[in-house]
Amino acid sequence: MHKFLLMFFFAITLLSCGTDTDAGEFVVGSDYLAVNNKVIMIDTVSVEMSTINFDSLVTSGQSRILLGNYDDPIFGKVQSNSYFQLSGAIYALNSGGSDTEATNFVFDSIAMILKYDKYYFGDTTKVQTLDIHRLIQKVKPNTDDASFYNNSSLAYNTESLGTISYIPRPLGKDSIVIKMNDTFGSELFQKIKKREVTGFDNFTEYLKGLVIVPSTSNSSSVVGFHAATSKLRLYYSKYQADTETSYFVDFTILDISKQFNSISLDKTGTLLSSLPVSSKALSSSLLNKQGFIQSGTGVACRIDFPNIKQLKYISENGAIVNAELILKAVNNTYTQQYPLADSLTVYVGDNLNRISGSLQNAAGTAVFGILNKKSDEFNENVGYTIPVGNFLQKEMLKQSDSRSNLILTLPGINKTVNRIVLGDQKNLNNKIQLKIYYISY
Repeated sequence: MHKFLLMFFFAITLLSCGTDTDAGEFVVGSDYLAVNNKVIMIDTVSVEMSTINFDSLVTSGQSRILLGNYDDPIFGKVQSNSYFQLSGAIYALNSGGSDTEATNFVFDSIAMILKYDKYYFGDTTKVQTLDIHRLIQKVKPNTDDASFYNNSSLAYNTESLGTISYIPRPLGKDSIVIKMNDTFGSELFQKIKKREVTGFDNFTEYLKGLVIVPSTSNSSSVVGFHAATSKLRLYYSKYQADTETSYFVDFTILDISKQFNSISLDKTGTLLSSLPVSSKALSSSLLNKQGFIQSGTGVACRIDFPNIKQLKYISENGAIVNAELILKAVNNTYTQQYPLADSLTVYVGDNLNRISGSLQNAAGTAVFGILNKKSDEFNENVGYTIPVGNFLQKEMLKQSDSRSNLILTLPGINKTVNRIVLGDQKNLNNKIQLKIYYISY
């Protein structure tokens, strides 16, 4: 079942450190790391890979307006709409409180200003089209936890209040400006001018909120904008004594809990089309020997170690002193448009995909999968390394029949749409590897 490799130098290294090595429930002290004790490397333990799909992810309170859509050649059609409630610092024109002076004010225009936050995914060389719609439903969660999710939505008017077709420049420009309907802007202006809107309550009664929706006729990229600095700006002017003075009033997203992104994935025609409900898993054997992860849509990769308890029978006294899980991104699934993330986020889950917490080392610190970017001719060295020794030692010594697994996601799971495809243990070119260092004493 396993092969033995006497690692004399490894034992000497551990001995020279002068510290104890934590192996879960067993602490390996330097007294045990004598040269005559056998350290073996085991790399034939079975590792099972599968793909799961969380039923929902919280996307409110993330401080990012995520907009766009694209046709992913592997995952399917991805789209992100953004909903938000607006409010103003003031609800008055610059008239010093004089009704007589206010008569000299006239409406000019209204626009939505979206500030780039430098996040993007997909092909930003192609035109993307966005439309703004008026909500006909208050920005209020239907659940008791006050959160909105990637599958949340609110009713809105089908008439567009403003549209823009643009080529995203998230790293080269500051913002985009979407000119909006003059009728809508003039009506809002008159309500403020006539003091029909004087505060947050009657403002949100009039304008419950907005949603920005990407056009389904073109697909290219998903782009992030700052929720805190984006704004609806109402421009107006004052005419008096043959002079014109320009002013504006801003409406912003003051409450980030009232802004969320609705992120959808249409998996029709892809390998993931048969992905089951959140408590189930789809084996990599049914997915062309691959596991899948995608932020925003809840697709995650699950790793199981079904035979790990067998290691305790190697010797009467022994422990896992170190272990590394090495995962490889499948060749030709990542490009400049679909880059690899610098790390993987790792959680501990159960057989129903319920997460109990992040994967931690012996010191109680969360550990991540770190990308090795060292390139080679066939990309054989491109992969993520996760230290799993502490986790496997505890699994090996468990008295109960229950088993924990690892659930892999990407950073920014609640506000990005990055994705990755990983090879399983039978993948021809990009196999997952597990290296366990075991000491018997």
